[in-house]
Amino acid sequence: MPEGDSLHRAARRLQALVGERVEVETPNPRGAAAISAERLDGRVLESVEAVGKNLLLRFEGGLVLRSHLRMNGRWQVVERGAERHGQPWLVLRGAEREALLWNGPVLELTGRGTRRLGPDILADPPELAGMVARFRRGHQRRELGDALLDQRLVAGIGNVWKAESLWRAELSPWLRLDEVSDEELERVLGEAARLMRTALDGAGAKRVVYRRAGRPCPRCGTPIRSRGQGDDNRTAYWCPGCQRGEGPRGA
Repeated sequence: MPEGDSLHRAARRLQALVGERVEVETPNPRGAAAISAERLDGRVLESVEAVGKNLLLRFEGGLVLRSHLRMNGRWQVVERGAERHGQPWLVLRGAEREALLWNGPVLELTGRGTRRLGPDILADPPELAGMVARFRRGHQRRELGDALLDQRLVAGIGNVWKAESLWRAELSPWLRLDEVSDEELERVLGEAARLMRTALDGAGAKRVVYRRAGRPCPRCGTPIRSRGQGDDNRTAYWCPGCQRGEGPRGA
């Protein structure tokens, strides 16, 4: 699944159309079922912003197009009229370039944006204290790894950077929130922000535990473990040797 840094890169590409009055089409029937192209066609694209795992495209008149890519969606910016194969969900056509949304599983037109999302982990600087406060208002027996993926608490962290930031903070994903101090929460959130900013800037943040189950931990040599976590059963990766906390309860 694309994480926050990927969405910020997509937002950068889409800046090429900001300020233009765009032609809007929905060639794919699924895109046409999701939004009415006629409501956007001919409007000025005023801004494109990545908020967590969402792209918010703001048009004149107060309309906001929200795009969430999930597993397979992607935005592409090409020269106007470039040859393409297949039917994109959405086309935004400017004077010289056009943006194509392929396989856009979540696409909606609203005037409200994403008010229910938590603070963006890639804000500069990130609102770490505000994020910690949101975590503390929730159910404190929730597992830390599961909570980090809750976009209402902090927007942008996905499974990759959850695993990597917890490893660097030396905390197990299986710790409950009531077993973690505010300082530890801020540490893991800070690691996520740093890693994702590094990836966004093209420096290639190194992955040391994600999809490394069975391999030795680069810090202590203990084999990395993996197991599904949370209601969505997203795979958690962790080192039982040097990440503080026990493994899955009842395992």
